[in-house]
Amino acid sequence: RKVLGASKNVLLYKVLKTKESITSAVKGLESIAPLVRSIEETPEPISTQVQGTIPSWINGNLLRNGPGKFEFGNTHYNHWFDGMAMLHRFKIDKGQVTYMSRFLDSDAYKKNSERDRIVMSEFGTLAMPDPCKNFFQRFLSRFEMIQPTDNASVSFVKYKGDYYVSTETNFIHRMNLENLETLEKVDWSKFIAVNGATAHPHYDPDGTSYNMGNSYGSKGALYNFIRVPPEKKDATDTLQGAKILCSIAPANKSHPSYYHSFGMSENYMVFIEQPIKMDLLKIVTCKLRGRALSEGIYWDPKLDTVFHLVDNSTKYHTKAISTFHQINAFEEDGFLMLDICCQDDGEAINNYLIQNLRKSGEALDEMYNSLSRPFPRRFVLPLNITAETELGQNLNTRPSSNATCVVVSKDKVFCQHEDLHGDDLIEYGGLEFPQINYDRCNTRSYRYFYGCGFRHLVGDSLLKMDLKDKTLKVWYQKGFYPSEPVFVPSPDAVEEDDGVILSVVLTPSQVRLCEVGFCKDGQELLESQRDTN
Repeated sequence: RKVLGASKNVLLYKVLKTKESITSAVKGLESIAPLVRSIEETPEPISTQVQGTIPSWINGNLLRNGPGKFEFGNTHYNHWFDGMAMLHRFKIDKGQVTYMSRFLDSDAYKKNSERDRIVMSEFGTLAMPDPCKNFFQRFLSRFEMIQPTDNASVSFVKYKGDYYVSTETNFIHRMNLENLETLEKVDWSKFIAVNGATAHPHYDPDGTSYNMGNSYGSKGALYNFIRVPPEKKDATDTLQGAKILCSIAPANKSHPSYYHSFGMSENYMVFIEQPIKMDLLKIVTCKLRGRALSEGIYWDPKLDTVFHLVDNSTKYHTKAISTFHQINAFEEDGFLMLDICCQDDGEAINNYLIQNLRKSGEALDEMYNSLSRPFPRRFVLPLNITAETELGQNLNTRPSSNATCVVVSKDKVFCQHEDLHGDDLIEYGGLEFPQINYDRCNTRSYRYFYGCGFRHLVGDSLLKMDLKDKTLKVWYQKGFYPSEPVFVPSPDAVEEDDGVILSVVLTPSQVRLCEVGFCKDGQELLESQRDTN
């Protein structure tokens, strides 16, 4: 059950003793500029060289999605999120592995390719007016609304048994996994009144999918919880039957919070209204002002972060934090445990400008050392608040937890987190991209989670966290940069951590792609020999 064995080559750093301390300044970071260069697709499957033995029960497709093209002609993107989506498939079959990749055949990709310049605006890049138009036409084009992109470069998601690629706009694309062909562009807004949805839905065992998406109208924004049924009436079904379960009004309807994901326990859906705000006026006028959409998003540290539970009228507050990924949420002893990866400022989005990712030497070290680190934390939310609940008292009296939750008014509780880690996690730069044994543990009490350590601008280690004693195990090799881990349970698993971890590992100094899996003794499983990213 030792999914992640500690590597002999783990690099240790000096840190101060307390969890609240900041690690000593990192020096000599390797340039990762090759990771943000455009690459060619591999549309036909190629064989890989397998090192070690892949367990015979692992058969299927490991799917990855991310940016793979950062310029068209003389125009280039400004932000990592802007790059054109490239889809990767590792087909594992009877101990052998093939690899293929293709660009998503989105409208954004096709239009940019046809003109050989960026004509569709993305998150951090505003497309310039067509130089072939006259001055008056170019001037008038600034008054047009920016169009949402269909460049779905964030993740693969599943609805009604079909696989889609998703970003955070209203467009998703249905995919053929056999050849990574783009089958169909689907618009959320044709089925329910939302202007987008996250790329991190939750799933019930019966195949029901849940998501969140905003809607924008004359009275401002709303946060909406979405349900997509598991049944298909026929093969052409996509999001038919989707419905909005409920809506939450933002604290400021013209400045709603940005969110990347949400939480779900057995009986509650959890929305985190954080101080990363979207200035809707700036966003709708970005083209007129000649600014990218990303400049309408800002961090307001004066605001609390608020946890909303549906259905529960109590609002749970904590200090200003930012979060992108939840680990898990479950109910126990009259409390909801909300486990998230978070940090104490909200500047992370701006860190991933391509110019920052391409820095080297002292400039790269300085950039990294200026950043806040993400850490796993637990918030304990009391569920049974009544008019008789005493004010000013910590309701979390569970001896195993040092989190606090204090009622400050009839509908407001202020919460302070507990750390889900020991001091040793500081050595690895914190943890992000958390994963659990989802089918077994989502919405339930659990012991283990996995993620990437961040001793660089991108993940540079794989971590296994044990909540029983808050210890960790580490896989690290210098110059290797793993993607978020995917846990695959053994078919006859008894224990929660019986299984393997799969991760795509990039090696910028070697300019090749490695696909690394870990079996029970921590052995590397496979490695591609093709020169690619």
